[in-house]
Amino acid sequence: MDKTNNTIHSCTLTGQHVELVPLSQDHKNDLIDAVNDGSLWRLWYTNIPSPERMHAEIERRLGLLAAGSMVPFTVIDRPSGRIVGMTTYMNIDASGPRVEIGSTWYAQSVQRTPLNTEAKLLLLTHAFEQLNCLAVEFRTHFFNHQSRRAIERLGAKLDGVLRSHLRTPDGALRDTCVYSIIASEWPTVRTHLSWKITENKR
Repeated sequence: MDKTNNTIHSCTLTGQHVELVPLSQDHKNDLIDAVNDGSLWRLWYTNIPSPERMHAEIERRLGLLAAGSMVPFTVIDRPSGRIVGMTTYMNIDASGPRVEIGSTWYAQSVQRTPLNTEAKLLLLTHAFEQLNCLAVEFRTHFFNHQSRRAIERLGAKLDGVLRSHLRTPDGALRDTCVYSIIASEWPTVRTHLSWKITENKR
């Protein structure tokens, strides 16, 4: 956080299983390989970029970075050095501060591995301990049960459901589940996530 202008800047976050680095167009080809691992864009209840939309999606996220409303990351699997997905701080409210961790996707081959847990631990640690956030949100489609279970396993609590919240690319209405972790809950959540990584729990 830059105290002079209330902006959250790009950074690199490194763990044992994963490294989160600032998103760049230089990552496009590797991100296309990652999204092809499982044909992720075909899931109707997600908004994951298809290979032909990857350039535009990177540009969109970098535009939001320039506007101060998003900090986008490329996700790297540390053991292999392979780019495996994207994640962000988004809907940034610097006055709180408060952020949402979202617009996240991973190659199918690394889903439900310690990589996701550690990525969330790194993002949450930075948000609560460096940015001094009051709360961190997670949002997902009501029908994205895999994502909802993953968010709940982090220790986030359901705040509510925003009904007819927005339209999906095919024009359907989406009900959005809103979860959060607040600052007072963070020490317990941190202990829980650290244990999950140590014990290799999903």
